[in-house]
Amino acid sequence: MNMPLTTERLIIRDWTADDAEAALAVYGSGDVAHWLTPAMDRVGDAAAMRSVLQAWTEAQPNLAAPRGRWAVQRRKDGAVIGGLGIRLLPPYEEDLEISWQLNPQVWGEGYATEAARALIAWAFTQHTDELFAVTRPNNHRAIATTERLGLQWVGETDKYYGLHLQVYRIRAGDPGAKGEDVTSGL
Repeated sequence: MNMPLTTERLIIRDWTADDAEAALAVYGSGDVAHWLTPAMDRVGDAAAMRSVLQAWTEAQPNLAAPRGRWAVQRRKDGAVIGGLGIRLLPPYEEDLEISWQLNPQVWGEGYATEAARALIAWAFTQHTDELFAVTRPNNHRAIATTERLGLQWVGETDKYYGLHLQVYRIRAGDPGAKGEDVTSGL
């Protein structure tokens, strides 16, 4: 993969064990974990977060592009402020889901849209025809982000993760699929 991806304000790169404290501020937050799909408890401490990051970094080389999990790092100060992922949706593992999670301290600053837009643009260079995002019906922030990214509402389903979710999709030819202000490498 041609990582890291850079945008005007962000670097999207592989996770490292050194990111545990910053990642804990995201995945250890009840405000974030409450909305995650699949449903999961928040990560309890830095040691547990390090274990999660280790599992992600070990799995990464074995995933076919564009699948993976990446850290979102702010360029101006080097702070890791969130994570992105592209993975297969259950149960049939045919559809690719894009997801984003940010530290609640940076919500509302446009970082989720900027990071996800870059990842979407990259994913469509990897022989991918479409990506999906799934949100819980009351997750207004995630729904607004999907709309800013140009994802189109498909409908509601109980198919994924045993949860009632709203489904959004973007295809390679859709507006927003090519991203903007995105460069590959540093």
